Amino acid sequence: MSTRRLVGDAVFTGVAGESVIPNGVVDVDGATITYVGPAADAPDPVDRLSENIGGLLMPGLVNAHAHTPMVLLRGSGDGLPLDRWLHDVMWPREALFTDDDAWWGMALGSAEMLAAGVTTSAEMYFFEDAIVDATTTSGARLVMTPAVLPGLHGHGSRDEQIRHAHERHHDPDGRVTVGVAPHSAYLLGVDRCAELALLARELDTVLQIHLNETAAENAALEARHGGASTVALLADAGVFDGAVLAAHGVWLDDDDIATLAAHEVAVVHCPISNMKLGAGTARVVDMIEAGMTIALGTDGPASNNDLDLWEELKIAPLLARVSGHDAQSIDPATAVALATSNGGRALGLADVGRLASGMRADIIRLDLDDPAFVPTIDADDLVTHLVWSASGRHVTDVWVDGRRVVSGGESLTIDVARAAAEVNQRARRLAVEAIA
Repeated sequence: MSTRRLVGDAVFTGVAGESVIPNGVVDVDGATITYVGPAADAPDPVDRLSENIGGLLMPGLVNAHAHTPMVLLRGSGDGLPLDRWLHDVMWPREALFTDDDAWWGMALGSAEMLAAGVTTSAEMYFFEDAIVDATTTSGARLVMTPAVLPGLHGHGSRDEQIRHAHERHHDPDGRVTVGVAPHSAYLLGVDRCAELALLARELDTVLQIHLNETAAENAALEARHGGASTVALLADAGVFDGAVLAAHGVWLDDDDIATLAAHEVAVVHCPISNMKLGAGTARVVDMIEAGMTIALGTDGPASNNDLDLWEELKIAPLLARVSGHDAQSIDPATAVALATSNGGRALGLADVGRLASGMRADIIRLDLDDPAFVPTIDADDLVTHLVWSASGRHVTDVWVDGRRVVSGGESLTIDVARAAAEVNQRARRLAVEAIA
């Protein structure tokens, strides 16, 4: 890749507390950013291909919890509570998935995310080889955490599959890393979660787990353990001793939050999925005040129903403000950080989620000529507009590892029309076969 310079009308690094840079520059050498700052202070542009693209340049968004191949199930089971939604609709159809189904679902979903400026996703799913291949084709960044559910694999066989996936695909210097994903304590039990956490630590990788998504999900588990909370049970079993990404975290009490904070567990807030399934409202402000890393996720496109993280970026602070009756909860800069720098940190990707020298060149451009950004009296007004009025439709161009994958709003890597046709055909087959 050549050394290039992107010149924007404004640059935002994605870090709360840092101001927008008017007439900003981002220099990229291969896959790495080498300079971010005012054009007037930029290094000598010798041997740099300079592109004056205007607009706002900022980090790509990080979707820290997703089940993207579920685009084949988008809209299915609407109105059902989580337990019935899973048992009656999702799992019967997912049991019929093939590798090709997962490939096309991931390809279409990845293209959807990239078009909205989501450059990284953390996937909890099966068919890890197909998902890695589809994402490699799309050009996105991927944290693949192979899912573990009871009854689908023997303990040893699934553990070996995860080890092999890690050996084949885990590349911290590239665009794919591989973790471990026990679905939940209420389905697998504490001991099995502890086994998988040990595997994650042996592989020196992240563990992703659903945690306290609904009020009732842990009742039976906690009753078997004398009423101890699921968070306490997992902590005592060593599940939180490594790098852990806990999805949802809706039903946490003060002791749970203190325990998670002490173990440096990152929580992925999925507000739209939680609202759609009637799960509840996570105590995000309390978790932030406890020093926890909070990131944002869409969850699956069957429970959201899209993969546009901008909606989470807006809804998260709105929920915090209305539930806390406080219009100062989660300011716009903090909200953007939840979707960028916090996401990278939560996933163990220290060089993802910010625009700064030495970081990965995951960059998106937004069109500032759109009325959503008018008026802009001060450059920092742009951050407010990003949260309250921007959306994925304002993203025009996307780079991942310095490679342009979206130009003028169009995918350069995935034939979106073909992918949509494949997903539509395959989704119809699954719907019919599941009730046959």
